[in-house]
Amino acid sequence: MSRISTHVLNTVTGKPAAGVRVHLYSGEEKVNSDLTNSDGRCPNLLPDNLPLKKGDYSLQFETDGLFDTCFYPKVTIKFRIDGPSWDYHVPLLISPFGYTTYRGS
Repeated sequence: MSRISTHVLNTVTGKPAAGVRVHLYSGEEKVNSDLTNSDGRCPNLLPDNLPLKKGDYSLQFETDGLFDTCFYPKVTIKFRIDGPSWDYHVPLLISPFGYTTYRGS
């Protein structure tokens, strides 16, 4: 399992959001892209052959198409990794007109 993970939840239905394209960036460099699975998760965001380093990262979610009206067609979450020996879980909870995130476990 990736040491950087995410989970996308549709807060209108209370269900996972499958088929959302997620891009992982280290600084400005794209590291990888993946689609959320049926449980709304991306299990392979950080490839096993890439070390997790300290620094600034971001996840970009292509959320256009999740709802009939989508005010946020893309959501970018920027975060900092201070301890590369830890695992990082960054969930996205989204509705047509709002979203939230937090540091998960």
